[in-house]
Amino acid sequence: MYIVWSKDQIDLSDPFQRSWYIQQVLTHGRAEDIRALNLDEIAAVLDDILLPEDVRSLWQCFLERRHAEG
Repeated sequence: MYIVWSKDQIDLSDPFQRSWYIQQVLTHGRAEDIRALNLDEIAAVLDDILLPEDVRSLWQCFLERRHAEG
């Protein structure tokens, strides 16, 4: 992953840090970084994380379509 983190270690078992991590990956990550995320987890935190409106809109549309097809 090429994202520059502000910490040496991220505790992904901590819900706050996990949500922050997802936010950073969705905003700044490459396709392979995003592919490594769990789609159900993204759906669960999407309303609680800060994203640029175009990124949020894209994910809302994608997850709604995925849910409708699922």
